[in-house]
Amino acid sequence: MKNHRKDEYAVFLRKIMLRFSLTAFISVCMVLALYLFMRRQRFGDWTVGLLEYVLQITHEEAFYLYHFYFRGFREVFLGVTILLVFVLLLGYLFRWMTGYFKEIDQGIDALLAEDRGQICLSVEMLPFERKLNAVKRELEKEKAEAAEEKRRKDELVMYLAHDIRTPLTSVIGYLNLLEENPDMPVAQRAKHVHITLEKANRLEAMINEFFEITRMNSGQMQLAKERIDLYYMLVQLCDEMSPVLESQGNRVVLDLKEDLAIFADADKMARVFGNLLKNAAAYSYPNSEITITALEKDGYVVISFRNRGRTITAEKLPLLFDKFYRADAARESGTGGTGLGLAIAKEIILLHGGTIRAASEEETVTFLLSLPLLKFS
Repeated sequence: MKNHRKDEYAVFLRKIMLRFSLTAFISVCMVLALYLFMRRQRFGDWTVGLLEYVLQITHEEAFYLYHFYFRGFREVFLGVTILLVFVLLLGYLFRWMTGYFKEIDQGIDALLAEDRGQICLSVEMLPFERKLNAVKRELEKEKAEAAEEKRRKDELVMYLAHDIRTPLTSVIGYLNLLEENPDMPVAQRAKHVHITLEKANRLEAMINEFFEITRMNSGQMQLAKERIDLYYMLVQLCDEMSPVLESQGNRVVLDLKEDLAIFADADKMARVFGNLLKNAAAYSYPNSEITITALEKDGYVVISFRNRGRTITAEKLPLLFDKFYRADAARESGTGGTGLGLAIAKEIILLHGGTIRAASEEETVTFLLSLPLLKFS
């Protein structure tokens, strides 16, 4: 591709050099022809005849003017003529060159215009045309991305307001009940206080998640990497989440070597694995298995979280990692979280130099992530 572009520029340069050379050759030929014409006697006869016709004088008077004003200053007239020829030809050459600049200027104007059509230049300007069209496509892409980012920000504010309002409304409602009924039975009061505390804790968790992913996006997140026993970490997380898993009859199956280790930030990786486990638990069929496997491959540890659940369509898979993305059914049923868990997991994995993606088919959902493998000497 690079050699092809060089060839295109070479064609453009050759055309310019050819035009310059042709202009110089024509100039030299015209000057030489004028010089030879002025050296011959017929130039004098032609000049005398022209003076007779223009000034309406006799042949003798015309010859006298030619001999006194022209013949003695032949070199001066020749020099002026040569200069005039070069000026005219150079003017033509510069006008031809400025045509290219005018085309480029029109192309730049097209970049700033809303017209989505292709920029078209002359054939020899093909490399410039391609570059201008590439810049135009890039500007259109950036404009579309900016519009998409604005839309996402608007949605983020809308979702955040929605998700915060729900537990906040509950907190305010229960506190009002407690204030309006000071003689409420102790058992009922304790129940309301417990629910209020749960809603307040959820509200705090949501706000913490929001600030956490904001901090990640702003580049303020710092990693404290260390050796992590992957098997031990996953066993701990499964134990911690056993109440959530057992409530729906789910269980976790670990399929990895016990000596497998990674080099990562322990707290943040625990957050990633915890979010993936919570997601699997929330969207798994009841009484089904959640399988976690890990293996070494090409200098990475490839880890998969697989659960049985509703198949996710291919167009929705990339959206799972978007901030605040949740299916409406999840939002309405109450099984969904803040919609930030997978987005946070992706940001942490990217900070570690890894990758994460989702796959789904035949009522099986799989999250695949890769992390740099910790090598031992």
